[in-house]
Amino acid sequence: MKHILVIAAVIATLGLVACERAAVVTPPPATVVVPGPAGPTGATGSTGATGDQGATGGQGATGTAGDQGATGKSGSGTTVIVTPPASAPAN
Repeated sequence: MKHILVIAAVIATLGLVACERAAVVTPPPATVVVPGPAGPTGATGSTGATGDQGATGGQGATGTAGDQGATGKSGSGTTVIVTPPASAPAN
């Protein structure tokens, strides 16, 4: 009976060792980067070179001459003169 008790104790010990809980690993806290104060202003850069002037455009083509109008009819010999209306006298 002593052998059965020893064998049971060994089996129980091996069973408990096999069920060991894993250690909990806590990740380190995130690092927050805070910017420092602004440094001194840098020196002003030199002025850039002036650009070249563009080329002048070419002259456009001359337009074509328009059509000539038709010659008017000759009069019947009577001249009509139209005069503007007389203006009102000034007061």
